Amino acid sequence: MLLQVTHETRYDYQPAVETAQHVLCLRPIQTACQQVLEHQLDIHPRPASRTERQDVFGNHQCQFSMQSPHESLRVVAHSAIQTQAPAPMQSKQPWEMVRENLRYQHGMVYDPAVEFTFPSAYIPRHAEFVHYAQPSFRAGRPLLDAARELMQRIYQDFTYAAQSTEINTPARTALAQRKGVCQDFAQILIACLRSLGLPGRYVSGYLLTTPPPGKPRLIGSDASHAWAQVYLPDVQAQHPGQGWYDLDPTNHRDGWGTPGEDYVTVARGRDYSDVAPMRGVIHGGTRHTLHVGVTVAPVEEELAELDG
Repeated sequence: MLLQVTHETRYDYQPAVETAQHVLCLRPIQTACQQVLEHQLDIHPRPASRTERQDVFGNHQCQFSMQSPHESLRVVAHSAIQTQAPAPMQSKQPWEMVRENLRYQHGMVYDPAVEFTFPSAYIPRHAEFVHYAQPSFRAGRPLLDAARELMQRIYQDFTYAAQSTEINTPARTALAQRKGVCQDFAQILIACLRSLGLPGRYVSGYLLTTPPPGKPRLIGSDASHAWAQVYLPDVQAQHPGQGWYDLDPTNHRDGWGTPGEDYVTVARGRDYSDVAPMRGVIHGGTRHTLHVGVTVAPVEEELAELDG
């Protein structure tokens, strides 16, 4: 599927911001299920300096500074991405075996996925997550089967409620109230995995805005989306680079490398704090308003609109 993504962020400040430093994470990454054909990033006013870099997780970042007063800041990212459906694979490794093999042992070969078993800024490890996850993680059960059932239970047990949580709402709060948004559901799933000693990774991206004819509209459209990944060492051993399995508890979608060809992956990290679309520090601008708009559409649809 050929998709066009436009992500616009606008801040209006009062009074003006004197100076600012920002980091953007808006360029989709290359994966086995998607190829970035084009990417353009426009920043207004023009920054005093701008640099591109790759972070420790392989995500693309743009760092820029504003050295003169400005009452507004507009960032628009345009991307063209070729996506494909996830490939079929199998994993039968019991979840206890994965946990034990990733525990530290003298002389063991280090697996980078171990980093995603530890708590992070937004995702703690806690007995409450173990209690919620336990019915899915029965003794001897394959990790993939258990993780997929956990995803399904979150989809069934929780209510999607816009503005019911904030970016910094603790995962335990969202777990207790049984409602939230995609970020909350992804972080709850990851917290369950990590609390059991298993690697869980946070993914940011997008969903197709306009669904195909006859298909239901997916929750999370017209905004940044978030989902989770679980690590499967037996698949990684047979298919290097493809050991992470994607799980979207908001929409009950999953697959190898992507939940579906109507998804676009932007970045992956420990939690939201690693992959926030825009963050920074400003001097001035004590009051501000924020507008964010995301459009994801098939390229064929955009061409048809131009022809019309």
